[in-house]
Amino acid sequence: MLNHDMAYQALTSRDTRFDGVFFVGVTSTGIYCRPVCPVKAPMQKNCLFFASAEAAEKAHFRPCLRCRPELAPGNAPVDNSHRVADRLVQRIEEGLLEEHGGLDEIAAEFGLSSRQLRRIVQQELGVSPLELKQTRRMLLAKQLLTETRLPIIDVAYASGFSSLRRFNDVFQTRYRMTPSALRKEVTQPAQRHSGDTATLRLSYRPPYDWQAMLTFLQLRLMKEVEAVEGNIYRRTVALGKYRGWISVSHLPAKNALLVEFTTSLTPVLPALLRRLRDLFDLNAQPLLIAAHLRQDPLLIDSINRFPGLRVPGAFDGFELGVRAILGQQITVKAATTLSSRFAQAFGEPCVTPFADLSRYSAQSQPVAVATIDDIASMGIVSARAKAILAFANACMTGTLRFNATLTPEEIMALLVSLPGIGPWTANYIAMRALRWPDAFPKEDIAIRNNLGGLTPRVAEERSQQWRPWRSYAVMHIWKSLS
Repeated sequence: MLNHDMAYQALTSRDTRFDGVFFVGVTSTGIYCRPVCPVKAPMQKNCLFFASAEAAEKAHFRPCLRCRPELAPGNAPVDNSHRVADRLVQRIEEGLLEEHGGLDEIAAEFGLSSRQLRRIVQQELGVSPLELKQTRRMLLAKQLLTETRLPIIDVAYASGFSSLRRFNDVFQTRYRMTPSALRKEVTQPAQRHSGDTATLRLSYRPPYDWQAMLTFLQLRLMKEVEAVEGNIYRRTVALGKYRGWISVSHLPAKNALLVEFTTSLTPVLPALLRRLRDLFDLNAQPLLIAAHLRQDPLLIDSINRFPGLRVPGAFDGFELGVRAILGQQITVKAATTLSSRFAQAFGEPCVTPFADLSRYSAQSQPVAVATIDDIASMGIVSARAKAILAFANACMTGTLRFNATLTPEEIMALLVSLPGIGPWTANYIAMRALRWPDAFPKEDIAIRNNLGGLTPRVAEERSQQWRPWRSYAVMHIWKSLS
């Protein structure tokens, strides 16, 4: 992470995924900062990069009073403000605040008191946790009122309110109009497919290579769980006790994806939308990433041919982890066959309007109580079966959590500690399930062959100039250099 050019690219991007991974010392001021510091980025010639706050202070830099390096991820008892705030937003979107102890539970994950958590969120976002929750709810409610014809009471519950009266009161206070009045003022026609589905748009920064995304997902579909038809991606959805399906298409003129979802999923809509943003990599900054990768002549042609190539994420971390284990040392086609068998064996059956969607993805609990023979009977070798069981147990018990407060490196270390999971699998999971932009599975045979038959060590060395966007370089290598 301490390659000077790569670290400077990460610094200027202000991507929160790099917060706590390194620190920058500014020689002209004698101050060191986190890569997400809100001040104007210093000139590259004035920057020195350090792996830790301690190393920066040993070099006689003093901490920035604005970004407060002591709050960076994993570098103080108070841990990190960015990740705490993001974790809180994720919990709000998952709808778990009221069900599982709220702020006290989240604070405990970071080794904080609820008072410390409130202070950090106030410092990071300028609002209290309650105000944050309220704002997230109201923004989603406004989008639902604008883009759907869902009944207002359904909008209220989908936005996280426990009563229609409370929703109306807050809406009137915030926007000085009732929800129905806002809906009447909407100039664009709200979209509604039927009484059982509704649609919302998810925006992205252009360009976006939708066809490349679909092609990648189609080659790895789990039959009965996912399907691609024409330019549309569909899948079944099981979130907590809620079940349904989604259909995603492209709106290039709007720089957005159109998501059709069953209204049975409205109680978990925030979590659903967050997962879809992760799956389709909608938060990426393609122009910034392309400008950096284009410095390598090897990638220029691919970047010009496929602008907006994204890193497909994962709708469900457990699902992707099993897929990665099954993909060890076999072809994509063979791994897809095995993952489809796995879903058929452990996934809950369902009924949808689509003949090719008839099962929900497997959950960790039923897999964890299975035997090696249960899994091996699907044509999965015993070593993979043992790895899947260990992975399922880690997920079920909470030892391994994809939305945890740990850094990607720490989660990858946990993965590698499990039997049957090596560096390739851990990096592939980090690349997709953790959305880590700098993952590089150097052991991948296709990557090494496409780079000219390199050894893993030489491939790792070759990848250094692509940092901190190696995950995106991997997509171009797979796409264009075969």
